[in-house]
Amino acid sequence: MTTQSVEIRHLFDEKVYGQRLDFALAQEFPEYSRSRIQDWIKNGYVKVNDQVITASKQKLDGFEEIEINAEIKVEGDWKPQPIDLNIAYEDDDLLVINKPAGLVVHPGAGNKDGTLVNALLHHAPELANLPRAGIIHRLDKETTGLLVVAKTIAAHTDLVEQLQRRAFTREYDAVTNRVMVSGSTIDAPIGRHPTKRTSMAVTPDGKRAITHYRVVEKFLDHSHIKLRLETGRTHQIRVHMAHLKFPLIGDPLYGGRYRTPTQITSELSEIMGGFRRQALHACLLGLQHPTTGDYIEWQAELPDDMQQLLVALRKNKAFYENQE
Repeated sequence: MTTQSVEIRHLFDEKVYGQRLDFALAQEFPEYSRSRIQDWIKNGYVKVNDQVITASKQKLDGFEEIEINAEIKVEGDWKPQPIDLNIAYEDDDLLVINKPAGLVVHPGAGNKDGTLVNALLHHAPELANLPRAGIIHRLDKETTGLLVVAKTIAAHTDLVEQLQRRAFTREYDAVTNRVMVSGSTIDAPIGRHPTKRTSMAVTPDGKRAITHYRVVEKFLDHSHIKLRLETGRTHQIRVHMAHLKFPLIGDPLYGGRYRTPTQITSELSEIMGGFRRQALHACLLGLQHPTTGDYIEWQAELPDDMQQLLVALRKNKAFYENQE
């Protein structure tokens, strides 16, 4: 783990009279979150008139000289690698990536390189100075679709705060086993599975998780659905759909034992047998631009494997309906 040094010298004016130290600093330096500033104060990295202040609620009189000498932790000692990126959008503040299946987002045990982080560091070396190389949220290895990456500390702070207050719009396409009658909302807490430590589950002591979903198309034994996340727990959609007994096609963790439908053509059977990932795609991402404040949305078409799956499901349904 490396660090990025932060050195700030500033002279407040009379407008800060009566304000808390942490509030005044957060107002003056919006590129750093208030929680980060509070940590700096608590750890003795902030001086007011040459004296270390460790109380965030310290009131100011005006005209104080501020000195900050702090560090931002930057996780990992990751190497740039020339890996192709499908870039949906890029400017000076952020990147939006359309992630393919099979690409791990962060290096970790068993995936020390060949990840999205390695690709991003090759594309934009300055991301080495940001926490998690600027990645704000993640997608599972086999989930495709859109995710956002900050390119500056200011953008990172703003986007993380948007995510925390649930201001992102995140919509997904998924294909489930079994026919779903109608859409609804599931509000069920998610935590670590009590016995399978690599899995998550709906548990009474988990963190609150809310998923909204609606039916797009029904097939003989499957459903194409759209989902919107209100929260962002690990494996949230996969866990919630499995909990409702509508696991995603191809899900290796939560799909359960596959039951072969009685009405299935050889074409669909072959495609289903070869679908080795969860049928899940992040199709829409919306957020407020960290600099302009404008709301922007991006969309990503379904990847080829999910399009082929849906075509086969439609043909299978039409074939058996014509037999009646």
